[in-house]
Amino acid sequence: MITSTGNQKVKEIIQLQKKSRARNQAGVFLVEGLRMIQEVPKDRLEKLYVSEGFYQKHRVELEAEGFTEEQVWNLFRIMSSRQCPTRKHRRELLGIVRRAEYTAETLMGQAAPFLMVLDNLQDPGNLGTIFRTAEAAGVTGIVMSRDCVDIYNPKTIRSTMGAIYRMPFLIAEDLPEMIRQLKKKKIGVYAAHLDGKNTYDQENYAGGCAFLIGNEGNGLRQEVADCADTWIRIPMAGQVESLNAAVASAVLMFEVSRQRR
Repeated sequence: MITSTGNQKVKEIIQLQKKSRARNQAGVFLVEGLRMIQEVPKDRLEKLYVSEGFYQKHRVELEAEGFTEEQVWNLFRIMSSRQCPTRKHRRELLGIVRRAEYTAETLMGQAAPFLMVLDNLQDPGNLGTIFRTAEAAGVTGIVMSRDCVDIYNPKTIRSTMGAIYRMPFLIAEDLPEMIRQLKKKKIGVYAAHLDGKNTYDQENYAGGCAFLIGNEGNGLRQEVADCADTWIRIPMAGQVESLNAAVASAVLMFEVSRQRR
């Protein structure tokens, strides 16, 4: 049992929680809670930390699964990114998960690819929600610009609700160049834009398609929007000027899902 804040494993976990550089160097990310742990592909779960109470209650099941556990009780609240003051609400499981690697060929090589392309999104909740919604709507992959919020941020991971394990994605060093590659593959590229000529439901998405979604406050950068084949808009009543990035994405994703059904 780990009993000291000076323990090297505790120090490593705290660094992984707080520092994206540490996560990148190790090629891992952290997940918390029973549901998120249950959904981890077993071959990608490198380490599992549990509270003493959880271990004693579920020891047989854990050993049957072949996990190598480290018991952490007194320090678990320190290592958990959600630091709750009461024992009732403390997280009891924390896993270190190895990242999956995807390529552009993975995302573009499917029949009729259905992609979301995210430009400079900054809110962890938005990004995680887009991943979760994308899985539900049948999206085949997600492309993110390098300056998007870290997909492995613990807040983002929680917001994906497990979709992080199943949704192929990649981070593009040069987003306009990546979009040009999509177009070479005959994937139609649509920019969600307030100046869109057509409403989103006037287009045909039966073939390969990709949707460009911009920053929460500033929308798409001009050089990214200009890469699109078509600008589309979501009609809105009242005095609302724009929708939350995750909500706008959901509207577009489920329209594709509707058409393809």
